[in-house]
Amino acid sequence: MQNSQTTLDTAAIGLSLVCVAHCLVSLLPILLLQSLGAAFLEDERIHFGIAMFVLPTSIFALSLGFRKHGKYAVAITGLLGLFVLLSVLIIGKETLGEIGEKLVTVVGTIFIAYAHFQNFLLGRSESCRSLDDSG
Repeated sequence: MQNSQTTLDTAAIGLSLVCVAHCLVSLLPILLLQSLGAAFLEDERIHFGIAMFVLPTSIFALSLGFRKHGKYAVAITGLLGLFVLLSVLIIGKETLGEIGEKLVTVVGTIFIAYAHFQNFLLGRSESCRSLDDSG
């Protein structure tokens, strides 16, 4: 079980980095070449596609980790990041604007990546005990 939680946390951190990279890469042409718009990078299907990988991976990895270490702060941080990410998808650039959407998405993914990093470290620590074993 430890390997699957560690693998999922690593995958979720990687997905968060992909999300941040996508936001930063698509933001650069928008700032430099506003007339071109970088339409292929701005396709909403890309945002939804990344989110559909991040959500289940994050929820599953964070729940596995929480069952091991029982740290509410890690779970809450991860859920907060997921909430921010979903909120951006729902609200979109109509409300936040191009740059606002990117910046808020980056903030959400930083929360998610940080939670997974903490989850990863706590899951690997020797002081970690399973909550299932504490009956």
